[in-house]
Amino acid sequence: MTTHFITAEIDVQDTPVKLKQAIETELEKRGEPLRWAVTSVEGETQKAQVEAIVTTEDSEGLVSA
Repeated sequence: MTTHFITAEIDVQDTPVKLKQAIETELEKRGEPLRWAVTSVEGETQKAQVEAIVTTEDSEGLVSA
């Protein structure tokens, strides 16, 4: 497995539960989320900035050192 630090912009949702689901759905497109945090919210555009650590499988299936 390889770990990656990623950032994503997510549209702010109507409820906290919907926002959490939107974040997790977006992160799962990029790998298996280990942890994530909303680091800022832009009021004018209604975008949440998310920083996350995700893991992905190596192409050969080996664990990276």
